[in-house]
Amino acid sequence: MAALTLAFGADPACRWAWPDPQQYLEAFPPFARAFGGGAIFHGTAYYYKGFSGVALWLAPGTAPDEESLAKVIEETVADGRKGAMFSIFEQMDAVHPREAHWYLPLIGVDPAHQGEGIGSALLSHVLKVCDSQKVSAYLEATSPRSGALYERYGFEVVGRIRAGDSPEILPMLRKSRPNS
Repeated sequence: MAALTLAFGADPACRWAWPDPQQYLEAFPPFARAFGGGAIFHGTAYYYKGFSGVALWLAPGTAPDEESLAKVIEETVADGRKGAMFSIFEQMDAVHPREAHWYLPLIGVDPAHQGEGIGSALLSHVLKVCDSQKVSAYLEATSPRSGALYERYGFEVVGRIRAGDSPEILPMLRKSRPNS
């Protein structure tokens, strides 16, 4: 979780949820485990050399641990933002695809290694699987930089999520591509 914690240290949505640095450092690892940790259990977590980058992909039929996720939010997000945080996850659920798809709740690269193609490598690995299985890939972009990267890989914005004074989150879908 160290690479993800470092990668999301300046993420607009994460730092909105946990603006205090110590609060963020304590809250993000359990949040990441609840949100994408099923990828570790199911063998669909991928990492780049030396854990400089990590992608937690959830295969079709798997989902975040919603009970643990709600508990982490309840215990770590400030009272003034809890309602908005729960609203964000309700909006995410409303736009989330219902058909079989690969879901990428979290992908991140240690800031010391950003710009080296690690995020692209972690993305393209499972996108090839999506294409071979003829299923879509889905994620939520939490920063303009990540949204631009995902667009280069064929993801398209399918909605906009915001609650209260939160930053905008962009749900994005990539349909499978034949002969990729």
